[in-house]
Amino acid sequence: MKALLDTTIVLDLLMDRAPFVDAAVELFSLIEQGAITGYLCGTSVTTVFYLASKVVGPGKAEEEVRKLLSLFEIAPVNRQVLESALAADFSDFEDAVIYEAGRYAGAEAIVTRNKKDFKKSRIPVYSSQEMVLLLAARGR
Repeated sequence: MKALLDTTIVLDLLMDRAPFVDAAVELFSLIEQGAITGYLCGTSVTTVFYLASKVVGPGKAEEEVRKLLSLFEIAPVNRQVLESALAADFSDFEDAVIYEAGRYAGAEAIVTRNKKDFKKSRIPVYSSQEMVLLLAARGR
């Protein structure tokens, strides 16, 4: 399964945000094990770098981004994705970009902490805990 993780899931792990960190750790572990293919939107990577550099400095932020790049596939953001996001009926442009990048990359699921932000998604949307439970039910 190809699952695109929203920026919030990455930040839950990197910032150790309770109570969400445990499910995020489990998802990252499943991706690392190859049980699912993890995707990040290209804009999520830049957002993570920006926020991490403010908290831990640019050197550590770069290290964290390198880890993400070794673990995840990247759903690119190009003109087609941006134009589709503008045309999408999403209330938030950033969420529309993440959705459209995932759609163009062939994502089969979007994992986010803010499911309401993706209510217009034609891709199934799960919380991190729901995704962990779904994968466990499938034996992964």
